[in-house]
Amino acid sequence: MATYDAFRWHGNTDEKYFLNILHVYRTYFPDTQGGLEETIRQICSAASVYGVTSTVLATSENPDPEEIQLPEAKVVRVKRHLEIASCSIAFGAGKTFAKLCEEADVVHYHFPWPFVDYLHLTNRPSKPAIVTYHSDIVRQRFLGALYKPVMSRFLKSVDRIICTSPNYFATSDVLSQFEEKVDVIPIGLDEQTYPKPTDKTVAETEQEFGKDFFLFVGVLRYYKGLHILLDAMKKAPYKVVIAGSGPTEMELKQHAKDLQLNNVIFAGHVSDEKKMALFQLCRGTVFPSYMRSEAFGVTLLEGAMSGKPLISTEVGSGTSHINTDSDTGFVVPPGSPKALRKAMDQLHDRPDMSALMGRKARDRYKRLFTGQVMAARYAEIYSELSGQALINVKQGNGPAKTLNSR
Repeated sequence: MATYDAFRWHGNTDEKYFLNILHVYRTYFPDTQGGLEETIRQICSAASVYGVTSTVLATSENPDPEEIQLPEAKVVRVKRHLEIASCSIAFGAGKTFAKLCEEADVVHYHFPWPFVDYLHLTNRPSKPAIVTYHSDIVRQRFLGALYKPVMSRFLKSVDRIICTSPNYFATSDVLSQFEEKVDVIPIGLDEQTYPKPTDKTVAETEQEFGKDFFLFVGVLRYYKGLHILLDAMKKAPYKVVIAGSGPTEMELKQHAKDLQLNNVIFAGHVSDEKKMALFQLCRGTVFPSYMRSEAFGVTLLEGAMSGKPLISTEVGSGTSHINTDSDTGFVVPPGSPKALRKAMDQLHDRPDMSALMGRKARDRYKRLFTGQVMAARYAEIYSELSGQALINVKQGNGPAKTLNSR
């Protein structure tokens, strides 16, 4: 066990020392809304109890204003000039990055974003650095081969690499090369950061979408497997609601039209309150991602938090750490409309089983995936690398906070 003082004093003054963390990723709220952005938000929000203050550096097509204060962090945005194979490039980012690194105690990168490897290797920040490794690079084989030497130098240069599930760590060829400095910290969600939908919102949402549908929430990207979900919905006696937008949206809508599906609703972007109303009304959460680009699945975790049964695919990633087959839901082979349909049929036809799996999913969330569990582990690493003690904000000038060591 490692024990840290409740406060770090400067001389004889009563000034409290706060640990400053710089998160760096290619995009963030309010410009985009996805699982990785939500993960950063949850880390920033939950870690604040330990005296951690957060800044997020991200790119934006329209960084006006350049700085935004959100509840969880200060967001600093730089102009995005290019995007190549989902890699955002901001030519003027170096100066801002260097300045923010000087103000930080620890720099926290979120991988993959190849441009940030360049920023790190050319600026050589003097501060400790960690990487949360969200996903292998799967699709870009040619560009990936060119990038591999840079990636290796970058990962070798950082102090710690965080993988979001034991499943992904066990199946990643890249992470196996850096095994000695990899920690596993599953993503966690703080339920208090989500709005509780009002009765009015629930009623309006039910009037618009009905209830007992299957729900997908997320950015509509190629690896999400939504074309497989559409194939599975042919002649299904229930509905699926697809909430979110993204690059494959028009393609998916055309596919649904070609299949003459009248049981699929594209809800587009929805507010957080409406999203939680959809979770409340749905029969289960369906997550058909069929590539390892889907390393964890925050939507699955939101479904578990909401007490809903889960349907996911086995791709050797964190999705199968959240969802355990025939317990919290069903884990099916990737890319199989038939298997996906069978799982949905079972949850639709057996509401008793569906409810039981939903309760088990929520129990698993409460044991393993809360924001508090995640934040304690990140805060300890921040403290260890920076050499700074942690503040126990909730206890004030009370007993020292004790955290589990590595």
